[in-house]
Amino acid sequence: MHAFDVLGDPVRRRILELLAEGERPAGEIGAIVQEEFGISQPGVSQHLRVLRESGFATVRAEGTRRLYAVDPAPLHEVDTWLDHFRRFWNQRLDALGTELARGKRERRLRDDARP
Repeated sequence: MHAFDVLGDPVRRRILELLAEGERPAGEIGAIVQEEFGISQPGVSQHLRVLRESGFATVRAEGTRRLYAVDPAPLHEVDTWLDHFRRFWNQRLDALGTELARGKRERRLRDDARP
């Protein structure tokens, strides 16, 4: 499965966001996702399986719990693809930074000129 096919699903993106904060038990992931998306526990398990099989997540057993974590390797594929497009937003972000600095400077000059 291609990285963007995996990331195209909002439930899987949310699970990855949760895992980006650190390793989590499957039950905790399930509870959060079920509440936010209204899907069943088997549905959450299906998404976890897709993430695991596509390499985006790892799982390890700790007693009866299954702990999931992000595997960053597939995200490198996404990052490499995005490199082609960064120039479009880097220029805009640089321009935004310039405008913010200009506004801050103008406010400071205006405040310094007040009696």
